[in-house]
Amino acid sequence: MGKVEMVSIPKTTLESAETLEDLEDWLLSRNPEFIKELRRIRREEDSEGKGISVENLAKKWHIKRGEKK
Repeated sequence: MGKVEMVSIPKTTLESAETLEDLEDWLLSRNPEFIKELRRIRREEDSEGKGISVENLAKKWHIKRGEKK
């Protein structure tokens, strides 16, 4: 089995998350590699007028795309 990492989630975050997707969004927003990837994509879009689609980004990061309430 691979390395297991512990993540501390503030109680207020857990209490305010209405869906699992909300919690996943919070976790991704604190992932430095994910943020780095978003910034790289933004730079490419700005400088070259191209980038990666949201669908492909979601697949790469194993993000389930669903309807938000």
